[in-house]
Amino acid sequence: MKGMKQFLAACLAAAVLLYLAACESEKDPTNLISRTEGQKRVVNLFSPMEKTNPDAENVARTAADLTVSMAEEKLGVTVDYWTYTAEDYQDRTYDEVALDRARSSMDDLYLLNPDVILALGSEGQLEDLSGLESVKNLREIIRVANTVDGKLVAIPQEVVAYGLFLNVDLFKKYQLSLPQTPEEFLECCRVFRQNGIETPIGANRWWLETFVLAQAYADLYNGGNTQAEIDALNSGEAKYSDYMRPGFEFLQTLIDNGYVDAEKALVSEAIEGEGPDFLAGKTPIVMAYWGAANTETAYGKTDFEMQVIGFPSSRGQMPVMPMTGWAVSANAEHKEDAMQVMNVITSDEALQLFSETNRVISPSQNVKVDCVPALKPLNDRIEEGEYVLGSNAGMNVEQWGNTCLIVRKLLEGASVEECMAEFDALQAAALKKQK
Repeated sequence: MKGMKQFLAACLAAAVLLYLAACESEKDPTNLISRTEGQKRVVNLFSPMEKTNPDAENVARTAADLTVSMAEEKLGVTVDYWTYTAEDYQDRTYDEVALDRARSSMDDLYLLNPDVILALGSEGQLEDLSGLESVKNLREIIRVANTVDGKLVAIPQEVVAYGLFLNVDLFKKYQLSLPQTPEEFLECCRVFRQNGIETPIGANRWWLETFVLAQAYADLYNGGNTQAEIDALNSGEAKYSDYMRPGFEFLQTLIDNGYVDAEKALVSEAIEGEGPDFLAGKTPIVMAYWGAANTETAYGKTDFEMQVIGFPSSRGQMPVMPMTGWAVSANAEHKEDAMQVMNVITSDEALQLFSETNRVISPSQNVKVDCVPALKPLNDRIEEGEYVLGSNAGMNVEQWGNTCLIVRKLLEGASVEECMAEFDALQAAALKKQK
């Protein structure tokens, strides 16, 4: 009898969970995955799964989970996950889903991309985090990139750096030096194509803007006159399109010469689209973020020598660093607990654990972790202070998301001039909003 009661209770509990899941699925995309941990003090967290297979090992997720578990133990709260990943280019993007959920105050904590941070921060949807104890240890670059209207609205657990992942064996085979400038990069692609490598660059619909941003802002961020140039852009004295033009002309050259397959890139998901050919030694060059070199689900285990370098620019190999970040909803149902969770997961103790697990650059100036050998060229440039911010909330035109979308128009066949007109329109709208 006792066993039967337990069985019936388990069935009832399962039925309740199925009912709740069904109710939730009526208002959210079918890709949405939840993980409920308990029924006491709860903080609802929304983040990308970062893989289409929820059962695959994912180092980034493990690292984040470890810090969340630390917060749960220290605070006596339960963090419930809601996760979503677009399965193909026809699905709504994670950013679109995150915007809808945040504007409806459906969750307490969000992991957000830079364009979403700026949008929601400008709308007053994100809580000011500047009063957290953990903030005093942040690098200045973090404050700059995530401050909107004077409020620090997001804090990352890692400084995301993008670079070019190179099959060094193929470069050596054709006696090529690792490229520094756009001209050297084009020459490498020419030699690869000449020797039967049909498409030298593996690309996807998300990350080609890294080439543009590296060339657009290499001088702005490394020429000693950063704030004055940003002020000129924000006032309209300078044009964003003038900065962007060389990068878009460079991408158009890559497309025209067949070094990038524009049609494939337009419908390819990051890593999943170009990853197999790179790992098989068919494609010598791809672009990805720092953490992809650390995990076997991406490029952490290759059968060839791999190095990660910065993107070609007038100042040499240039890392591009956008800022994802954790944020708290300004209208969070469990705001006090969510703020306490934020304080724990962005503390030096948690960031040390995260960085050691995921081997990434920490947002804390107090946390240092050795990188894998493949990342040393990229890391050296960053340590030298040579990099470009892919997102900067101090610019009145959002960079990372807008550049990505306009690059897609180039892939679809828009001209460089039409793309520049898009930037001019964005700048005009920003200037009008300021008045």
